[in-house]
Amino acid sequence: MEHGAGHGVAKALARIGERDPEVRAFTEVWHGRALAEEPGARELPLGGLPFAVKGPSGIRSYAARRLIAAGGVAVGATSVPGPGTYWQTWGLGPGGPTLNPWRADRVPGGSSAGSAAAVAAGMVGLATGSDGAGSVRIPAAWCGVFGLKTTNGLLPSPDPTGLAAPGVLASSAKRAEAYLRHVLDGYAPRPARLPLPAVHSETLGFAAVDPEVAEVVRGAVARLEAAGVVRLSGDAVTLDDPGPAWTAVRGGAPTGATRRLREGNDRRLSEVFARVSLLLTPVTPNPPHGHDGPGEVFSTALTWAFNLSGHPAASVPAGFTPDGCPVGLHLVADRGADAELLGAARAVERVLPPTRPPRFS
Repeated sequence: MEHGAGHGVAKALARIGERDPEVRAFTEVWHGRALAEEPGARELPLGGLPFAVKGPSGIRSYAARRLIAAGGVAVGATSVPGPGTYWQTWGLGPGGPTLNPWRADRVPGGSSAGSAAAVAAGMVGLATGSDGAGSVRIPAAWCGVFGLKTTNGLLPSPDPTGLAAPGVLASSAKRAEAYLRHVLDGYAPRPARLPLPAVHSETLGFAAVDPEVAEVVRGAVARLEAAGVVRLSGDAVTLDDPGPAWTAVRGGAPTGATRRLREGNDRRLSEVFARVSLLLTPVTPNPPHGHDGPGEVFSTALTWAFNLSGHPAASVPAGFTPDGCPVGLHLVADRGADAELLGAARAVERVLPPTRPPRFS
C-alpha cells in the first residue's frame, strides 16, 4: 500500500463537513459514492486514498481515472473561477468565493483554487489540478502547499493550444509521488543527488517582484545552499516577458514577433539547463491579493514562461511575508525530468518543511 493510503474516506468527509463551510473549497461532495467505493479500493495500491478533483469535469480527467483505477477515492469537486470572470486567481463555491485558509481576506489563487484550499485546510492530502499559465503553482504558493505542473505533452490534456498540462496539489512532495506513480506510465522515483547545481533568478530579467516576496525566496534559497541541497551558479537568467507570446498562442493568432519571442526564450532556457539541474524563482511576483482582484499585477508573470516552453515546474512552500501570507519557491527542471524534479522537491522540503494554518492543524 502506498504512502498516504489508509487515511480513511469517512475521516476526509468529516473534515470537509467541519471545515468547508468556512473555506468553501468544494462545489460538490460525493458522500455516498465515496463511502461505497472505499471497501473495494482498499485492496488496490492506493488503498482507498481520498482525493479531490478540480472543477465539475475533474472526475472525467485522465489523472482522476488513473487514480481511481489504482484505488484512490474521489470525494468531491473543487472550486474554480466563475464563467466569464476577468480575474482568474480565485474560486467560486455555492456559498460564495473560496477563502485562503491562511488569510480569509485573501484569495487562494487559481484556477485550481479549491484544490489548493482543500489541501491547505487538511480536508484532503491530494487534489488534481491543471496548469495553463500557473493555475496549479499559483494557488499552491498562496495556500502554502506543494504543486506540480508536469512537462507539457507528457500526460493527456484537453487543451488544444498545448499550454495547459495536468498537475497535482498535495500536502507534500512525498504525497504527490502517489500521483506521478499511478498517472505517469514508467514513473520511477529519482532521489536527488546533492548538491543540485542550480541558478536563482529573482525576476527572470523582466518581472517586478514585491520586495517582501523576494526576501522570503532569497532566504529560502540561502537555507538550501547552506544545507547542501543546492550549489548555486552565479549566471544570470534573462528572458523576454512571455506575456505577448502566451496571449497570442492562447488566442490562436501567433505572429512572427511572438514566435521569435518564444523561440528566443526556449533557446535561453536550453542553455540554462545545459549548465544546471534547477532554476529557482519566486512562484508569483506578488503575495495573495484581496477578493477585489490583483489590480494591474500579473500573478502569472513568473509561471507562464514554462507553459510556453513546456518545462516541468513545482511550487514548494518557502515561508511567509511579515503579514502572514504564504510564499512559494518555484523549482523548474528540464523537459521530461519530472521524476528528478519531484526528487529535488523532496530534498527541498527536508529543509523547508510544509506547515498548515493553525486553526486547521
